[in-house]
Amino acid sequence: MANQSGWSNLRWPVKAIIIALPIIGAVWAAKHFNLLPGSDNTTTVQTDSLGNKTTTTNNGNSTEPKEKKGEPKQAGGEHRSFAYQPEKPVDGIMKGVVEVGASGFNSFVIKMDKEKRWEIISKDFGQSFAYEGLATTEDIRFGLKKYIGTMFDRGVASKNIHFVVSSGAQKEPKTLPVISELKKMGYVVNLVTPDQEGKLALKSVQPPSYHDNSFVTDMGSGNTKISWYDGDNLKALEGPGAKYYEKNTADDVVYNDIKTKASAVPKDHRDVCFIIGGVPFELASKTRDGEERYTVLNDPSTYKSDKQKVTSGVNIYKALVDATGCDTFVFDWDANFTIGYLLSLPY
Repeated sequence: MANQSGWSNLRWPVKAIIIALPIIGAVWAAKHFNLLPGSDNTTTVQTDSLGNKTTTTNNGNSTEPKEKKGEPKQAGGEHRSFAYQPEKPVDGIMKGVVEVGASGFNSFVIKMDKEKRWEIISKDFGQSFAYEGLATTEDIRFGLKKYIGTMFDRGVASKNIHFVVSSGAQKEPKTLPVISELKKMGYVVNLVTPDQEGKLALKSVQPPSYHDNSFVTDMGSGNTKISWYDGDNLKALEGPGAKYYEKNTADDVVYNDIKTKASAVPKDHRDVCFIIGGVPFELASKTRDGEERYTVLNDPSTYKSDKQKVTSGVNIYKALVDATGCDTFVFDWDANFTIGYLLSLPY
């Protein structure tokens, strides 16, 4: 009888063990080194500076950060539209106004008709020149002439150029030589009180159809004006401006002051707040959609900045929200209280 092979001479239990050993070893290695789909991987959770969590497994896979439920979105992550469109003027004339403010100059050229409908032709928010660059009276005179010249170029007659000094600027010594030079150049310089300023802002920024359900805030560097219509009468209150930190005033003191004053706004006027000013300008810049006229601001908690003025302005904004419960603060890219001044003049 021929000799049989060694494998043939083995019993089946032994053969089964020999076959199973490599398989068991392969499965153990695959699971140990996470080579099998569905194997239990070690998971690492990392949290970034915004509190978002990123989950990473030891096989290199990761999941996207998930937004926390109830967490406010960062400024720039949300956009709400405000669809109101003002009427355009019919056969209007060109008028210009320069605001001498606490931080610098703003200028506006508008076309206005007999019905006081208006549209912006040009605007310059504080980019003309800074007070710090006006060292001498000659510097001031030269700068003003150049500035006024640009308004002439836009078709504004000399008699239709007006200068308005904000209530906050009147408290700043550095504005006095500017006012003096303007008078020497033959221009009438109009000084406004906080009450007048708030009412003029109301005329400029608040659409007629919103007289009965909204209020207006003009947040300047030197002060904040809150205004609304009480029937046919205009009401206005003054509080600290966004540069209150320069006077070493504490945040909570300003917060409580603004909150107290804003609480006077009638409850039926709190559906919308139309807001203007330097800090609202910066906040609106984060979420503006194209060239839209109106931008709805996000919740105050979403705005972070390394600029002290902006941080202080957000503190004022939060006080307004907390006092009124209003959740629709609409920044108008074209309006300014000085345009309200133009609207108050005879045609």
